[in-house]
Amino acid sequence: MLVLTRKLMERLYIGDDICVTVVRLEGGQVRLGIDAPRHISIVRAELDPKRAEGFEPRAARTTIAPAPHAPAPLAPAPLAARPELRPARPELPGSGIRRRGPSR
Repeated sequence: MLVLTRKLMERLYIGDDICVTVVRLEGGQVRLGIDAPRHISIVRAELDPKRAEGFEPRAARTTIAPAPHAPAPLAPAPLAARPELRPARPELPGSGIRRRGPSR
């Protein structure tokens, strides 16, 4: 886990297309603004059942490497390019709110 210290209105970038800005500091709470492409889902952990119990650290994950003689699988087209394959998102309170433009 990377832990950073940011001041009001300071930003951090995740990859090339996600920007997180500290918008407000108020009474022990931090308000973040997240600017990301629409095809990236942003959900609070307590609203995602598979993540509600806690985050599994990267070191604890296990992966199985393919056999050396097996052909590499073809990468599927991104879901944004194939809307018929986009998974249905459960209706969660507040999950449909995405603001664009200047914050209030």
